Amino acid sequence: MSIASFNSQLAPLKTQTINIVTLGCSKNKVDSEHLTALLPFNYFSIQHDSPEETDIVIINTCGFIGDAKEESVETILTYAESRKEGKIKKLVVMGCLSQRYKSELSEEIHEVDAFFGVNDLQAIAGFLQPKNRIPASENIYHYKRILSTPSHYAYLKVSEGCDRQCSFCAIPIIRGKHISVPEEKLVEEAEDLVRQGVKEIILIAQDLTYYGIDLYGEKRIAQLVQKLSTIEGIEWIRLQYAYPTGFPTELLDIIAQNPKVCRYLDLPLQHISSHILKSMKRGLNKSQTLDLIRIARERIPGLAFRTTLITGYPGESEADFAELIDFVESQRFERLGVFTYSPEEGTSAFKLQDSVPEEVKIERMEQIMEIQQGISLSLNQEKIGLTMKVLIDRIENGFYIGRTEFDSPEVDNEVLIPDTHQSLQIGEFYNILITQAGDFDLTGIPA
Repeated sequence: MSIASFNSQLAPLKTQTINIVTLGCSKNKVDSEHLTALLPFNYFSIQHDSPEETDIVIINTCGFIGDAKEESVETILTYAESRKEGKIKKLVVMGCLSQRYKSELSEEIHEVDAFFGVNDLQAIAGFLQPKNRIPASENIYHYKRILSTPSHYAYLKVSEGCDRQCSFCAIPIIRGKHISVPEEKLVEEAEDLVRQGVKEIILIAQDLTYYGIDLYGEKRIAQLVQKLSTIEGIEWIRLQYAYPTGFPTELLDIIAQNPKVCRYLDLPLQHISSHILKSMKRGLNKSQTLDLIRIARERIPGLAFRTTLITGYPGESEADFAELIDFVESQRFERLGVFTYSPEEGTSAFKLQDSVPEEVKIERMEQIMEIQQGISLSLNQEKIGLTMKVLIDRIENGFYIGRTEFDSPEVDNEVLIPDTHQSLQIGEFYNILITQAGDFDLTGIPA
């Protein structure tokens, strides 16, 4: 059944308002957007992360690490109080935290009307409109999702779950085994996004580089990127959440040679000490990690390399941390994020002694970020005087805010253009002369 025929069967009623509050990563954002496609438009008016009061609130939770779980619980409690006071009529909780701790949450927070897991989108739609349930077998990719992002960029989730066994990560426990979305479905979805005005497609997954192996018997991310690049209207394709072990190096050539593919690679490395990497079950050692970085930079001139690191993993000694510091200083990553280790039930690392005190974990994280701040400033200063292609995302506090191909939305650097120079359009590309550089942002004027 198409969404059009699904909606046409419904008698018009008073529209109920829904606010979908999405926490965590961009993969959750896509799940929330796919949920909107399943909710009949003549029953519901849908908003994302709205500050306004609505009839129904759906919270899409994150349960990845301790801080994320704490934020999710606090958000649920805030809206539970509103439910108790009668300010909202229904409160629904979905996503990773709900998947993992459904029984505990339902016992403690009675104001929530229903809890759902990560793969329950049809069930949520059925709960909200029980007379018009969508079969669980129905392919959600047939439906047009309502974007929570600005209309000029969107995330495209190419697979669900993960087959890796990283010792610290609960994602396989929460999301299950790796399941790729068929290539033709992704092409159809990308074409529909372009019809909605999307110009930048950001490919995401728990493990992007594993794409296709379950469907086609081989890794097909390079072929998928190449096929998506042929869609007229797509100007940028960005890759996030790649995995270093078994990285398909043919993808590097496509990034280097295809003008639509951003010279940007998000490759979480987590650590550099071979001792720690082995305990993390990352599948590669220090030498192999350095080789991959070197090959990527050799094949892609001007590559913006984004990575994430973990401090305070069980057994991380002062020597291990010194090795990590040297790694950050020598590699000079264009983009870098750091997390402190969070023990997660069910993971193999949970059985290890959490030997690094919390304050030491935080100190180590802050030390790395201080070093990265200086590296980022130095790299940004090298861009002064260059003219760069910039996509305008929004206008704020007297500035147009945009990004280069080297920056992903919400997590990376931005380019600020004073709105006194000329009228720019949100969602359009402009050549911007960089005139100033800060720690994490650039300032420029139209060239």
